[in-house]
Formats: sequence, C-alpha cells, structure tokens
Amino acid sequence: MATQAPSRAGVATPASAPAVLLAGIRRTYGDVVAVDGVDLEIAPGEFFTMLGPSGSGKTTTLRVIAGFERPDAGHVELAGVDVTRTAPSERDVNTVFQDYALFPHMTVVENVEYGLRVRGVDRKTRRAKAMEVLERVRLPHVGSRRPAALSGGQRQRVALARAIVNSPTVLLLDEPLGALDLKLRQEMEIFLKELQRELGITFVYVTHDQEEALTMSDRLAVFNNGRIEQIGTPADVYEHPETEFVADFVGVSNVLERDGRRFTIRPEKIVMREDGDGEPGVVRDVVYVGMVTRYIVDLDGGGTLVVVQQNLETSSQQALEARGRRVRLSWRPEHTYEIGKEGQ
Repeated sequence: MATQAPSRAGVATPASAPAVLLAGIRRTYGDVVAVDGVDLEIAPGEFFTMLGPSGSGKTTTLRVIAGFERPDAGHVELAGVDVTRTAPSERDVNTVFQDYALFPHMTVVENVEYGLRVRGVDRKTRRAKAMEVLERVRLPHVGSRRPAALSGGQRQRVALARAIVNSPTVLLLDEPLGALDLKLRQEMEIFLKELQRELGITFVYVTHDQEEALTMSDRLAVFNNGRIEQIGTPADVYEHPETEFVADFVGVSNVLERDGRRFTIRPEKIVMREDGDGEPGVVRDVVYVGMVTRYIVDLDGGGTLVVVQQNLETSSQQALEARGRRVRLSWRPEHTYEIGKEGQ
C-alpha cells in the first residue's frame, strides 16, 4: 500500500498525491471566460510555471489555487485534499506578488515575522525563525530597516522571506520580477531557482516572460485564451511546439508550409550560406543586436524566414553588409517540427 502523509487539516492523504491538482477549472466574469476547462497536475517539489500573454488565464488560475477566486466549475486539490471551498487562510500556500505588499510601517524583520505572529507563535521563536529565513535569502543585516530603505531586489527577497517563513507546501508567485530591471531580474531568476531547490517547496510561478519560464522551470504550461495549449519541460516546449501559438509565443519561430503541411524551425537552427544546397532567397533586412545578428530572408519559393547567427568573429559592419545578398538556407530534418493550425 502507498504510504500516507498528514495534510494540514490532519487528514491522511497519499504521499504520491500531486502538490496541486486542478480538474475542469472554469472561471467567468459575466460574458468573459477567463479560465476555460483547465486540467493540471503539479508534482511535489516541482518548479512549475504558467506562461502566457496578458488575459490568457494564468493569473486567474493562480488565484483559484490560492483561494482568492472560486471556480464556477471544477475542483482544486492540494496534496490530495479538496480545497475548492476552503478559505485562502486555511490552505497550505503562500503568495508572493509583483508589488511585494510589504507593510511600510514595520521593519523588515517585523514584516517577515507577521505570518508567525498571526498564528500565535511566541516572540522569541518567531524572531529566531525570521532571522534564519532572512539569512537564507541573503539579507541577514537588514532586519531593522524599513522597506522604503531597500532596493527593489531586496524588497522582493523580503517578500519571499515573509512567504516562506511559515514553510508552506506550495508557494505561488505572481509575476514577482516584473518590476525589476533586466540585470536584476536575471540575477533573481538564478536566485529563485537555487532557493527553490534548497527549500524543496513546490513553486507555482506566473509570468508572461518566456526567458523566466525557460530559465527556471522544471515544467511549464503555455496558456492562451483561458486554456492550456501545451505542457512540458522547457526544452520540449521550445524545441517541439505543438501549436502555432506556442511556436510563436515561446521564443521566435519560423513557420514553413510545404506540400500542405506546416512546420516550425527555430532561427538559430538554420544555416545560411552564399552557395551550396538549400532554399534560395535574398536577405531583406539585418538586425544587429550585439551577441547575435538576425537576418530576415525572403525565399524565392515564397515565405520569409528569420535566421539568427552568433557574432563570433563578425563585426556589425560585416553583418549589415549582408543586406540584399543572395543566400541559401538549410537545416537538419530533426530540427523541424510539424504543427497543426491553431485551434485544431
């Protein structure tokens, strides 16, 4: 028999139960269908990302998991326990928001302690726990400061500390890096993944940023119009998109139609030469972006492909001189992936 693990409510549940299970989740606002029949299983200890554009349903789905939204249909389970009608405060989850939601009149350590104080933990114990968590998020010396005295990245880490101090089974993160600049966001991507591995907590992460999703996730779900278009590892979703929407949204992808069939090919998988075998065409435009150059090539047989090449030994002037040049494009068959038309 499977071993049993106690849930927060004290009910024995299978240790193998998903950390999060959504079955047939539907959420509407009047005539607007925000989430339309979402089924999802997230494993314990997994870093799972819900990726999609604004209005795709990812944030509403996160709010359904948290209990801030009640679904019109379907049910939610956490570690095998149905929590569909359970209040947010009774669910073993915490949420980190983009705007941090820190209390400005409290010190950092008081912010981190807050959840423990609400639960009635004595002052000495909660102070020790808060300082331990601040150490874990690499902020051991800012406990006496107010949030206004911290940088954006520091405030985000304080918000994380406050969310993990109660040791929730699931941590929900709603676009937490959206307010940070590019360099700091990239640093926080590495930090978040390392923190998740250290803690062993299930992270459910919402973002519209494909780089964040590809960098941090064990698996990701691509949302579109309230539905999930594809679930898989970052490599699977990037290299083998199942729909045209996924191919276009996750990275840059070329869609090529031949003999009534549609294929995707990523720009970096295309080899561009001035002669030899391959699809003939003309370089219509060149976009130099430092480490790489993007070449937009109009094919003689119809259609346009984008080619990306690293600038290992190519200067910006050499790259720009390719405009108007006749070229031939080739790729390996295993780097193409057949897709159906969107919605099929």
